[in-house]
Amino acid sequence: MSRPTTRSKNKRHKPDNNEGFSSEILRKIHLTGEITEDDIHQLYMIWKPVCQGCRINTKDNPNCFCGLVPPSGGTRKSGLWQKMSDIVLSLGPDPCKDLRVSNESPAGLTNLGATCYANSILQCLYMNTAFRRGVFSIELDLLKKQPVLHQLARLFAQLHSSKMAVIDSAPFIKTLELDNGVQQDSHEFLTLLLSLLERSLRHSKISKARTIVQDLFRGSVSNVTRCSMCGRDSEASSKMEDFYELELNIKDMKNLNESLDDYLSVEELKGDNQYFCESCGERVNATRCIKLRTLPYVLNFQLKRYVFLPKTTTKKKITSLFSFPRELDMGRRLSEPSLLELIYDLSAVLIHKGNAVNSGHYVAHIKDEHTGQWWEFDDEHVSMLGDHPFGEGSSSSTAKPVWNEPLVQSSCTGEKDSTVNGNLINTGDVQMFSSADAYMLMYKRRTIQKVDNMQLTGCGSSNMETPEKLVYESNNYCPPFHLLEEIKELNESYDDTCQQYKLKKEKEVENITERRQEVRSVLSEVPVHPLEESYFWISTDWLRQWADSITPPVLDNTSIQCLHGGVPVSKVGAMKRLSTNAWNKLLLKYNGGPALSNKDNCINCLLDGAHSMVSADNYRDRRASMKELAEAALAGRSFDGPLYYVSRAWLLQWLRRKNVDSPCEADAGPTASIRCPHGLLMPEQAAGAKRLLVPESLWLFFYESANAVKPDDLLGCSTFPVDSEVCARCSAELSQVACLEDSLRAAKLKQRQNHEKLVLGKNIALSPGCRYYLLPSSWLTKWRTYITASGKNVSASVEPESLDNILDSLKCEKTDGLTIITEDDWKFFCEEWNCTEEKGISAKIEFPNCVSNKLPGSCKDVPVLDEHLSISLDEANDEAESSLPIIKTIPEICENCIGERESCELMRKLSYCNENICVYLVRGKEAPRSILEASATFVDSDRRTSKRSRKTPFGNSVNLKVSGSTSIYQLKMMIWESLGVVKENQILHKGSRVIDGESATLADMNIFSGDVLWVTDSEVHENRDIADELSEGKMVVEQTEAGFRGTLLTSNITTQLLIQEK
Repeated sequence: MSRPTTRSKNKRHKPDNNEGFSSEILRKIHLTGEITEDDIHQLYMIWKPVCQGCRINTKDNPNCFCGLVPPSGGTRKSGLWQKMSDIVLSLGPDPCKDLRVSNESPAGLTNLGATCYANSILQCLYMNTAFRRGVFSIELDLLKKQPVLHQLARLFAQLHSSKMAVIDSAPFIKTLELDNGVQQDSHEFLTLLLSLLERSLRHSKISKARTIVQDLFRGSVSNVTRCSMCGRDSEASSKMEDFYELELNIKDMKNLNESLDDYLSVEELKGDNQYFCESCGERVNATRCIKLRTLPYVLNFQLKRYVFLPKTTTKKKITSLFSFPRELDMGRRLSEPSLLELIYDLSAVLIHKGNAVNSGHYVAHIKDEHTGQWWEFDDEHVSMLGDHPFGEGSSSSTAKPVWNEPLVQSSCTGEKDSTVNGNLINTGDVQMFSSADAYMLMYKRRTIQKVDNMQLTGCGSSNMETPEKLVYESNNYCPPFHLLEEIKELNESYDDTCQQYKLKKEKEVENITERRQEVRSVLSEVPVHPLEESYFWISTDWLRQWADSITPPVLDNTSIQCLHGGVPVSKVGAMKRLSTNAWNKLLLKYNGGPALSNKDNCINCLLDGAHSMVSADNYRDRRASMKELAEAALAGRSFDGPLYYVSRAWLLQWLRRKNVDSPCEADAGPTASIRCPHGLLMPEQAAGAKRLLVPESLWLFFYESANAVKPDDLLGCSTFPVDSEVCARCSAELSQVACLEDSLRAAKLKQRQNHEKLVLGKNIALSPGCRYYLLPSSWLTKWRTYITASGKNVSASVEPESLDNILDSLKCEKTDGLTIITEDDWKFFCEEWNCTEEKGISAKIEFPNCVSNKLPGSCKDVPVLDEHLSISLDEANDEAESSLPIIKTIPEICENCIGERESCELMRKLSYCNENICVYLVRGKEAPRSILEASATFVDSDRRTSKRSRKTPFGNSVNLKVSGSTSIYQLKMMIWESLGVVKENQILHKGSRVIDGESATLADMNIFSGDVLWVTDSEVHENRDIADELSEGKMVVEQTEAGFRGTLLTSNITTQLLIQEK
């Protein structure tokens, strides 16, 4: 079977001979004035067959309906024929997707930006059924007074009874006044939240609800210091301290047992660290350790994964694997033996993903206490993990036992580092898990069996009560009635939303299906096969909209209707020919119109079109012959017979136009630019008045075309025969202008001769005792531009401001600088610009005695070049001790204006953006003299520089793009990246000055655009990868961590924001 060709699929079809045939028909109609039925069939292309095979809808066939709908099974990107799933998606998000799978499936919490730390802790607290029941047991009066308790109970009620799979945590986060855009530490959040709840619950009238936090989460430890000589403990050793979690070191630790051994290890106090024993009355050797006194029902372990690096003064996350058991025996860890078997089961693992300290993402893996299944809580996403806390796929059935841990173990043995993240190790007695991201471990004490009908307690502590005595183990585990009613209303509203969306979706799908069937049905009936059969015309644009729109517009045929109410032949490419049956269906359903049948073909438009076509052909032929004459006239050829003037510029534009079928706007005004305001011929010396002579036949063609376009514009087509006289008034005015320009040129020439050195910008020699004058440099620049203008710019150049006004503005005003001129220049300026000579600012040059004594000969004999003198106001009053000559002015310079201008100039220089500075890396303690001098002087920032690092005899150098707002910290990071010197090792200099402080900006340190800095490497701190610094997100100016400052979690009040009863 041969492969179908698609080579010409997208090519444009060549036009057939129909266009030439139509032209012949129109010529015949123009000559005879008769129109036959065959002529209409040919001109309206009715004779063409019904198209069935083309891929696109052709314009030159009114019987082609291809491409209006896609092929069977095909789709489009938009409209009626796009994928049904995309159409449904346009209805908005499906609320049914937020439906909780089942009552046993937990719900997720929305992440408001950076609140994953709070979401993971809240899920851990909610999944703890004992704590959840305790929250639900709080009385209504207290909930009304305590916003935090109320929002927490409401959030737990939604997690418990809502039908939605995702619960909005915004009300609770907002109540705590947390910034949802700032990432925080989950451990700190848990500690502060439990402390806040404990304070808030003090006002509860239900005793067990009042101590719910203490009963569940609080244990106690004591720091015991024991004298090695007398064996007595210190008085402080008997004091017990409460804890919500145990913070364990994991650096260089492989598992939880090693960390607990380290936490409870004995420290020897000797040498300089000896302990003063009150019993012995002297400093003696002693031991110090932490002893566990009581353990909570829920035991939390905080794994200290972040360590402080003194050398770099930064924090780093420990990402090594850490193992922990499914079951943990804490009985042997207590300071005194317990009657209870204190066996804890792993109930939750809080995980911090990412290597950065101040960023990353928190997720929680929590065990369902009823089913024993593990779930992953990742904000809105909740997924089942199975029996393994890290998922069934992470367990290793082929892993060899690495170490065996009996249920009760006296010591901890080593573990080979052969596990992987989330690996499960079945070791016979205890299952071990390992993770490189576990940040907090939560264990729950097993329910204790009663012995001999007695409730066993450990160590006589009330904190060791069995769960049967606690209120949270009662059957009251449902949310309070008022919250259930609220959740019920929310569920009903959610069900209603889901039902409405479902109905809307079904209606939309049904509507789309019906519309598609309608389009295909109508299109199957549109062809008109016999030429004699009646038919209707329809707009192609409307037909496309109808076939591709979900909601079609009203039928509109006005775009294909002529002024006579019929169908013009010129619209044949914009309409289609429909059968009467198809037209009636469309008109009945969509109304509109007008109805244009085969009897509505416009004969008047057909006759006008025939006339226009013949006229266009004649115009093109005539214009082609006239074009040859115009080109000859432009070439300077002489003609016989009468001649006429036309604008040369207009004729050039006329020749450039192509494919012109009739006169247009550009044909108007062939003599408009050569006609003067008085109606006569403009002098040729005037601007834009260049003209040419053309023969009479060409002029008559121009005149006829211009009148056809603008018949009322007589001025634009004025006739100027060859003997037309030039306007005398315009000639006289041009002569006067020429005289004025000549006199202006002479005046400017005289000024250039009088001020030869000033015009050329040359320096003048200054001598002591001579009188000079000062003029603003900006005025001199404008004056120099004015008198050096030549040619056409002589009269157009802008004349500088009057000297009198300029001199008056110098009194206590800021100026960009002054230039010294000679006394002769000043006198000439006064004559040339009508200035009062006494208004001038005179200046004299004087030398200090110390300088004049060192000069050979008299000071009056020594000329001083102007380039050695300052020309700005702020340097015109230097101190007498300066080695430079002194300029004394009359009147004197205002010091206040100088200071203000200096301040503004300094601010302007420091407000630079994206400019270059050069940094040299100096090997050694001292910088070469050339670097010190370059660093101490100002460098022009406009000089082009390269950012490429270059080798120099004393080290490397690099050009960096900075701004005045760039901080020193950011600059050091750029130097680190370019020159490889660790930020902490950089000693940055400008000249001999050391630049300290990372939070200051370059503008604060007076570092300008184009400055040269140099840096040395102290080599005190060890090298490290810059990526570690960048991952901390510290490229912004470092600030003290705010943490939870400013929130209710750190509020100093005993009970937060009590709402007074109304």
